[in-house]
This record gives sequence, structure tokens and C-alpha cells, in this order.
Amino acid sequence: MTDRKFDIIVYGATSFVGQIITRYMHGHCSDGSVRWAIAGRSRSKLQKLSDDIGLAGVELIVADATDEAALRAMCEQAKVVMSTVGPYALYGDTLVKVCVETGTHYCDLTGEPQWIRKMQLRHVDDAKASGARIVHCCGFDSIPSDLGVHFLQRHAKQQSGRTCDRIAMRVAKMKGGASGGTIASMINMVKEASGDAELRRQLKNPYSLCPPDHDFSVRQRSVAMEYDEKYGSWIAPFIMAPINTRVVHRSNALSGNAYGTEFRYEEAMATGKGGRGKRMARMTSWGTNALMLGLALPPTRWLLETKILPKPGEGPSEKEQLEGKFDLVFLGTTPDGDTVKCRVTGDRDPGYGSTAKMLSQAAICLAKDVPDDVPGGFWTPATIMGDMLVERLQAHAGLTFAIEEA
Repeated sequence: MTDRKFDIIVYGATSFVGQIITRYMHGHCSDGSVRWAIAGRSRSKLQKLSDDIGLAGVELIVADATDEAALRAMCEQAKVVMSTVGPYALYGDTLVKVCVETGTHYCDLTGEPQWIRKMQLRHVDDAKASGARIVHCCGFDSIPSDLGVHFLQRHAKQQSGRTCDRIAMRVAKMKGGASGGTIASMINMVKEASGDAELRRQLKNPYSLCPPDHDFSVRQRSVAMEYDEKYGSWIAPFIMAPINTRVVHRSNALSGNAYGTEFRYEEAMATGKGGRGKRMARMTSWGTNALMLGLALPPTRWLLETKILPKPGEGPSEKEQLEGKFDLVFLGTTPDGDTVKCRVTGDRDPGYGSTAKMLSQAAICLAKDVPDDVPGGFWTPATIMGDMLVERLQAHAGLTFAIEEA
């Protein structure tokens, strides 16, 4: 790929998160170390964004998500295309197809397991043949979870000679505005599932993103409102656990069952101790269940979609992004009973501020760090970038990964 004009093309640069990414790339790549361009469906919007930021010398590329010829012309110029254009189940098929066919590496922000599975089944063999490395879930879902487990397991192996067969992730703190794009993806997934019994079955399978020949059968625990004695807090279901856990299990499968065939992984919101923590856990649990029920019923889904929930293109203010943060704690136990504790933190709101930096660094890592002999296929952040991306995120994206006393 040495003949490609650009290292990275930011596709969907004028979207809400795309604009944050473009500003970040402008500041981070001003030294010329990365050759990059911005792309989207509207030249006038791209030009306005370029003028507002002052993108002197950064090329503008026009390509609609449904225009295969334009997408092909774009992809043929890039080592890596990073896409912010979602919901991906509605707008992402053609871009992935073209990246696979042109041998162009790809990363995105999707958290849509049904679409990821469809892309894997449809394109995995062709990606292996063309050399295209496709990496979904490179934002808050699911880089902190996937790399947090990777980081913990590496230290567990160094400490005790064995990886952990049980890991529980607890969201200790999370502050930031709701993502309109994430909500839109969730709404679309519920719409798809409401008329598709096979999809509903897939969404209940924790291993749905693992390769077909995976050997995993251990029953994964469904987190409910309860008191977690080990963590010392009431816990409630975490709305992003369904996608994060699937990515972690795929990483285990792709790495030759490095975490073991009996590996159990779960995620939950920690709401605190005592009566207040219990009330918060109950409210979180009820709220999550009410939201999913509301989205499943067409009349309430319409009300939520049109009147209440944020829409694509809407998100937190710059002040809210700067004041946002997240703090995730991973508690691991080896088969011998040794314990390992890891903490992953981010210095911006998870849905936009931190996500923009994570996706940008994932794209740079794909373009600059991953060795040429790594084959094409559908990878996870941990299996294709691993420690290289951990180092980048700590150096350039405001994340920290730390082992603490268990």
C-alpha cells in the first residue's frame, strides 16, 4: 500500500463526531506525519468545515454512502478509511464491501452486533484474500473494554503464569451527554429484531461475533440489580455490555482462546453502597428495561424517537465534552484463585470527546504501526493493535491503563 495517496481518510467528517475527529486530526497531525483527507456527501459542508478549522492543504473528497463508484475512487486512494457514518446497518454496507474489494483497511464506531455479524459472514473470505483489515467498534464501544481485558490478561500471565478465566468490569464513573448516533443505532437494531426471530436469537447469544468454529459453550451470567460483594457496591445492567462483551469474546477466539475456553466476562454499572446505591441501581435497571420496552413498541418508539431522545448529529456541548470522563474497573480471577485488578480511565465524555480520539488513534495505528505481514480479515482492536494502541491511547488520547492492588 505504499502507493496510496493518503494514510487516512476521515469519512463522514461533517457529522457531529466527524467534526470533533477532524479538529483532533488537524491538531495532532499538523507536523505532516500523517497524510490525511476528509470525505462526505456534501462538498459545501466539507468546504465549510475546512474553512472553519483552517485545513490548509487537506483534500476534500465527495462520496455518498450509496454511490459505490465514488466510494471505490475514495478507497483506492487510502491506506485506511475511518467511518463515522451510521447507523451502519443503514449506511455502512457498501463502504465495507468496497474496502474489502480494494484491500483498504477500515475502522469505525459501530456498536451494532447484528450488522457486524452480517459483514463478517458476507466478506471475511474476501478480506483475507485482498489483505483488507476490518476493525469495527473503535470507540467507547468497545476499545476500553477490549483493551482493558487485554491489558489485564497480559499482566495476569506475567504475574501468575495464567490468564484470568473470570473478569468483571464495573463502570465506576461515567459522565457525558447522550449520543444521538448511538440512540439511532439502537432504535434501528430494535426495529430489525422486532420482525426477525433469527436476529432475536442471535442477540441472545454472547458468542454471536465469534468465528463459526469457536469452542465456547460456558454459560455467561446475565447481570441484574444486586449487591456485588467483591467490588463493594450495588450494580445494575450496563447498556453497552451487549456489544462490549461480544467483542471481548471474539478477541479470545481470534487469539487462539488465549483467555481460555471457560472464560466468563461481564459488565455492570456500579451505583454505590447503602440505600442510595441500591436506589440508584434500581432506577438504572428500571430505566434500561423501560427504554428497551419503549423502543420495542411502535407507538412509544415513535414518541421516544421524535420527541425525547437525541437525534443523529446531536450531542454534548464542547464544555460537556471537556468535563466528561469515564472510569472502568476490571476485576480478574485466575483458575488458581489469584486476583488481578485493572483500571481504565478517559479524560473526555465517552460518547464523543474520548471516542473521537480513540477512533483517530486506531486509524493511525492501523496505518502506521501494524506490520505489513498481518493478514486481512475481520479483527478486533485487541487482536490487531493490542499494546501498540494502548501506548498510543495513553500518549495521545487521554486514556490511562493501570494495574492496581487487588
